[in-house]
Amino acid sequence: MGQYYLSHLKELEAEAIFIIREVVSQFEKPALLFSGGKDSILLAHLAKKAFYPAKIPFPLIHIDTGHNFPETLEFRDALVEELGVQLVVGSVQESIDKGRVREETGVNASRNALQTVTLLDTLEDLKIDAAMGGARRDEEKARAKERFFSHRDEFGQWDPKNQRPELWNLFNGRKHHGEHFRVFPISNWTEMDVWQYIKEENIALPSLYFSHERECVVRDEVILAKSEYLPLKDGEEIQKLIVRYRTCGDMPITGAVLSDANTLDLIIEEVAATRTTERGTRADDKRGETAMEDRKKAGYF
Repeated sequence: MGQYYLSHLKELEAEAIFIIREVVSQFEKPALLFSGGKDSILLAHLAKKAFYPAKIPFPLIHIDTGHNFPETLEFRDALVEELGVQLVVGSVQESIDKGRVREETGVNASRNALQTVTLLDTLEDLKIDAAMGGARRDEEKARAKERFFSHRDEFGQWDPKNQRPELWNLFNGRKHHGEHFRVFPISNWTEMDVWQYIKEENIALPSLYFSHERECVVRDEVILAKSEYLPLKDGEEIQKLIVRYRTCGDMPITGAVLSDANTLDLIIEEVAATRTTERGTRADDKRGETAMEDRKKAGYF
């Protein structure tokens, strides 16, 4: 009898597909949180595989801050059309207009924290009971604490000290009325795993992830894209740099890295050599030691 060999990428793929199918079997109204970044694109690819040849049986939810990269929105719309899946957009600008949140002001203003209210409102309006996301444990220390099935109370809040055991991949999706779960099928993947799988599966990505010339501002050692959403400080100058992005968020807070990597092979080489996490360039994570955990407790992704 011949041996059956499963590569580590195929093991990760099988685990993620199992979790996605488990979500659909346990919950009434699941959804996939879609940012247009590489991890949510990967998750959409895995969801397609999980139910093929049927279509993905749940909507994609994008929380639009209004400060997105144009490349991200163009890619999102093209992918949704290709997959034939429902897209629901929650607008932070609408939340501001309704008085649900107050916009920050000043040169370091960000809409990142405002997403939480928009997300919770969108989930409540749609009666979503399980929202899948592309967060991974290697990204940030708060995300490393989180289980595959992450319980949220009736206020959408997360208690890191009160999480359910997940022995033998048994997932407890029981909840009270008004509560919901966040589910992270690719929790065990690393940034390198993601890039290797993207190459193996030939998954298309926004051009942001590949080296390109862009007008930028260097602020507090973070390379930020020139945009209408980024007011300049005194003495700051616009300069053209050859950069790419390791993570995809809002234009005023997402840092680029200097890079000539314009192919998947070169990106994989670059990731192998780096000693900085991909969220190390995110200005929103630098607001405090517990910035991410504080946002997650309040209901963030």
